[in-house]
Amino acid sequence: MTRIIDRACKFLEFLIALGLAVMVALVFGNVVLRYGFNSGITLSEEVSRWLFIWCTFLGAIVALREHGHLGVDMVVGRLPRWGKQFCLLIAHIVMIGIVVLLFKGSLEQAKINWDVTAPTTGASMAIVYSAGIAFSVLAVPLLLLDLWKVVSGQLSDDELVMIQESEETAQLKQILDDADAPEEQKAKA
Repeated sequence: MTRIIDRACKFLEFLIALGLAVMVALVFGNVVLRYGFNSGITLSEEVSRWLFIWCTFLGAIVALREHGHLGVDMVVGRLPRWGKQFCLLIAHIVMIGIVVLLFKGSLEQAKINWDVTAPTTGASMAIVYSAGIAFSVLAVPLLLLDLWKVVSGQLSDDELVMIQESEETAQLKQILDDADAPEEQKAKA
């Protein structure tokens, strides 16, 4: 199961990279055409915006799988194991609820905008809202899998804090740990 999810995330990363490449080509090509030839790609702005929205939602799925979202573990990190489990359980239940609301809202907006056409492409504006639908459909199984791991006790203490600290915080923590290490070594000697 984990292998299938990892492969799916690799495929999503490929789609994100492809979307970014198309965005760069469209925007850069449009800039060159406007500056050099007093022309342009009419679809450039609209398609780039849609690709940006889709890349954001697909990237959020990959980050959810890798537990790469930023967070603060100041309180949760100091709790005993059962406290960390409880907080993670509640957090996942809340996230599933939010994702369900996102699904319902995105689905309603897609229905409302199904017949609304975009100004330059003429495509349905439901494309924009279907990114939220795709995110919701792919995020719920990931959240349920993590929730199962919490309930079944498959996670170690370190895995119970499922956030990523900012790089600056991690660097500061490392500097402080390095500064404390010599004092501890001196005390042992």
